[in-house]
Amino acid sequence: MRLQTFLLPLVSLATFAAAAEVTTEYTLTNTCSRKTQRGDSIEVHYRGTLASDGSVFDTSYKRGQPLSFTVGKGMVIKGWDEGLLDMCIGDKRTLTIPPEFGYGQRAMGSIPAGSTLVFETELMGIQGVEKEEGGKKEEL
Repeated sequence: MRLQTFLLPLVSLATFAAAAEVTTEYTLTNTCSRKTQRGDSIEVHYRGTLASDGSVFDTSYKRGQPLSFTVGKGMVIKGWDEGLLDMCIGDKRTLTIPPEFGYGQRAMGSIPAGSTLVFETELMGIQGVEKEEGGKKEEL
């Protein structure tokens, strides 16, 4: 009986931890021979909103300048490092990022602690890779 009482909270905790993951909606996909991978320097346009109420907390489009960073180096939140892999230039994705892959339990500017974030993203470029013309586009 004591073992069962001890294991139940552990199973519940493991289930909760497994449930927290980045979800990806593929909104526009292209065919290409070279997709993003860890270590690539990329440029991404984005619009970030709070899942709780849809309010916009940041957007690169208003600045007219995509965000540049190296994928997989911890320069951005973990949800981006994972959610922007295997993309072709011109691809668009919507990433829903739970707090564990975002800012966790700390507030960041206008983002409350514990927030789930939604990012509409568009891959504008991969350093050293030319955009392939004529790649098949599929709006999903």
